[in-house]
Amino acid sequence: MCPSCSQTPTPTVMAAAARFFLRGSNSKLPLLGAGSGAHSSVGASLLTVSPSCSPRMKTQRRHAAHFTYQPDPVPTNHGPTQKMNMFQSVTSALDNTLASDPTAVIFGEDVAFGGVFRCTVGLRDKYGKDRVFNTPLCEQGIVGFGIGAAVAGATAIAEIQFADYIYPAFDQIVNEAAKYRYRSGNLFDCGSLTIRAPWGCVGHGSLYHSQSPEAFFAHCPGVKVVIPRGPVQAKGLLLSCITDQNPCIFFEPKILYRAAVEQVPVESYTIPLSQAEVLQEGSDVTLVAWGTQIHVMREVANLAQEKLGVSCELIDLQTILPWDVETICKSVVKTGRLLISHEAPITGGFAAEISSTVQEECFLNLEAPISRVCGYDTPFPHIFEPFYIPDKWKCFEAIKKMINF
Repeated sequence: MCPSCSQTPTPTVMAAAARFFLRGSNSKLPLLGAGSGAHSSVGASLLTVSPSCSPRMKTQRRHAAHFTYQPDPVPTNHGPTQKMNMFQSVTSALDNTLASDPTAVIFGEDVAFGGVFRCTVGLRDKYGKDRVFNTPLCEQGIVGFGIGAAVAGATAIAEIQFADYIYPAFDQIVNEAAKYRYRSGNLFDCGSLTIRAPWGCVGHGSLYHSQSPEAFFAHCPGVKVVIPRGPVQAKGLLLSCITDQNPCIFFEPKILYRAAVEQVPVESYTIPLSQAEVLQEGSDVTLVAWGTQIHVMREVANLAQEKLGVSCELIDLQTILPWDVETICKSVVKTGRLLISHEAPITGGFAAEISSTVQEECFLNLEAPISRVCGYDTPFPHIFEPFYIPDKWKCFEAIKKMINF
């Protein structure tokens, strides 16, 4: 099992390893198959690069983003700004917190040297190994430790290396952190706990590095779930999570760590939780998304205006739990149509909760059935990721159906 990503080798790889050690490194027995059968031919084909296609071109295609990032306007009400990508804005938020709060501690796998995405780089050297430190590779232990630290009075900031690996900590989050205040009658709480995790598709992450598990936690009263769309929101929302008096899960779209660059205020500032943001006003269709999908929906709104003459109102939900029902319903009353899109599988995804609530609250205002454009009900694929993700063309087709209903 890979110690950094918890992936179990395939039977073919394990068999190859066994043959290697049994026969020795000088054995001429093919590693990917016993003799010249199907496995050998498959292995040979995997190791052969087509002469008409360079490896560099293959890499470029694989890593091509399915959206164009559009930075937000430069903030003018939080002091001087500095050009930052999203992981740098997260680092800035953590730096501000450690500087202003002597009880703040940051911990997780590899955070001492900066983490796999470099979000904590330089913080241990600046604030010391007692405040920024590594943990064992045990997500349940990381969150359990964070709960204890928060109950004892610390501002605990835990990092789960990938959101895909948050599941071993599920019991600690939903049965301990979320219920700590309730079960003690508000005598004790772990509200100063924040759990950060890289989230969402990245172009090549496959099953174990691409998941969007927000809906699992949206069913759990007692925690807040937040997902930013870019550097400015990442810093402001993360600082709000850290200072909030409830345990928060902060999912960071990993594909935006370097792709998203904006002018971000250097000093601390907060963005209110549970408040959706209307990014573009419109009159015909309401588009709701969060995280990376916001940038897909920006392109969808432009396509709809250019090709159909349809005016779209785009809303970034930002906080998944508790979510801003009022802003969404107010928009749907105006437009009469709603399209919700997210990367997670469609069945049981948070779009279903939004759809149900809007149907209850705005039924007589709807001009067409509510549309959900989401991931498929399959594990997140590797080479088929372009077919899996809810891209702008799928969303555009959904708008056409709603308009023609």
